[in-house]
Amino acid sequence: MKRPSACDVLVVGAGPAGLAAATALRKQGVDHVHLIDRECESGGIPRHCFHTGFGLFDLRRVLSGPSYASAHTKRALDAGSTIETECTAIDWNLENLSHTVTVTSPEGVREIAARAVLLATGCRERPRTARRIPGTRPTGVYTTGSLQQLVHVHHQKPGTLAAVVGAEHVSYSAILTLLESGVSVAAMVTEFPRSQTYGPAHWWIAGRNRIPLLTNSTVKRVIGKDRVSGIEVHNHVGERTVECDTIVFTGDWIPDHEFCRTANVQLNLHTKGPDVDQALRTLTPGIFACGNLLRGAETADVASLEGTHAARSIADYLSDQKLWPAEDQYTHVEVRDPVQWISPCRVTIDGQAPARARFTFRVSSVLPPGNVVVLQSNRTLYKRSFRSLIPNRWYTLAWGRWASLVRPDEPLTVEFQAF
Repeated sequence: MKRPSACDVLVVGAGPAGLAAATALRKQGVDHVHLIDRECESGGIPRHCFHTGFGLFDLRRVLSGPSYASAHTKRALDAGSTIETECTAIDWNLENLSHTVTVTSPEGVREIAARAVLLATGCRERPRTARRIPGTRPTGVYTTGSLQQLVHVHHQKPGTLAAVVGAEHVSYSAILTLLESGVSVAAMVTEFPRSQTYGPAHWWIAGRNRIPLLTNSTVKRVIGKDRVSGIEVHNHVGERTVECDTIVFTGDWIPDHEFCRTANVQLNLHTKGPDVDQALRTLTPGIFACGNLLRGAETADVASLEGTHAARSIADYLSDQKLWPAEDQYTHVEVRDPVQWISPCRVTIDGQAPARARFTFRVSSVLPPGNVVVLQSNRTLYKRSFRSLIPNRWYTLAWGRWASLVRPDEPLTVEFQAF
C-alpha cells in the first residue's frame, strides 16, 4: 500500500452538502480540502433529477438538478478544493487525532490522512427487498434513483404502464420522469390518508394527468413471472390488483451510514444517522457529519446549507482541537411518537446555534392542530403551534433564548400535544 497522502479536511461524499462544505472551508482559509465520491461524477442525487426547483435557498436562484450539481461542483473547484471521483472509503485508522482513511479507486488501494473528516454520504431509498414485500421477483422494479439513471443517463424506456409506491415529494419526481419517458402511470399508492406533497404540486403532476391516488393502502404482493404484471393493494375496502409492467418504490429514505459503522461512529436510534450536536460534531473527536446522512431526505439546498454550517465548525476545530466538548457537556434530545425524529439529536450546553438556527423534525402520522413542545423534566422550554402536521414533510423548531435554560443532567424531550 502507498504511503498516506495528507490533507487538512477529507470530505467523504461530493453531493450538495459535501461540495458546499468544501467551498466554505476554502473561503475560511483551510489550505487542503479533498473530496472523494464513489460515483463517476460529483454532484450527488440532483445530477439525475432533470426537473427544476433546486437552489432557491442556498444559491438564490432556481435551477434544474444537473445545473445545480454543476454549479456546486464549479464553486468547489474554483475555491481550490480537489475532487476525486470513483473513489470509495472502506476503512478507518483513528489514532493521535490524525484520521487515516483507506480508500479504493481505479488507482488501487491507498490511505488518506486528514486532520478532520466530514461525512456527507447522503441517503438512499429503501428498495423493495428492504420493505419486505412478498411475491415473485420479476424485472421492472425500480427506486426513483435507479429509474432516473435508467431514463436520463442510459436513455432507456423502463416500461409502458407504471405503479408508483409512495406519495411524498420524491414520488412526484418519479412521475415526471415516467411521463417524460413515455410511460403512463396507473396509480399512486400510499399508506397515509392523503398525499404528503403540497396541494398545487399534486394537482399539477398527478391531478391534471388523472393519476389515481390510493390512500390508506399498502402493497401486499408483487405479481409477475419474468416481467411485472401488477401489484396487489390492500386497504379498508378490501384487496384489488393494479395492472402494470413497472413498479417504482419511492421515498422511505435511510441514511447511507455504512462507513460510519466502520468507524464506530455512534448512530441515533430514530434518525438512523450519526448522533450529532448543533455544531454537527459526532461523538468521535475530529469527525463531523452533515446533509442527508443525518436523517434521510431533505431538499438539496437544505443539505447544502448544513454543509456550509459544518465548515464553520470544522474551521474552529482546526484552530483549536481542544474545543471538542466532553461527554458531560452534552444532553440528548429524545422524541415521543408521533414525533418520528429530530435533528440535531444532541445539544452541547452553551454551544452555538444549529444550522439555520433551527431543529428539523418529522412526524409519523397525519396530525390535527396542536403544539410541538420541548420539555426537560417537568419544565416546558419551548413550544410551537401547527395547524396540521403531515408525514414526509420537514418542520422546524427555532433555536432561541430557551436554549440557555437547558441543563446537562437530563435529556430533552420533544412531543406533540393536540389542542
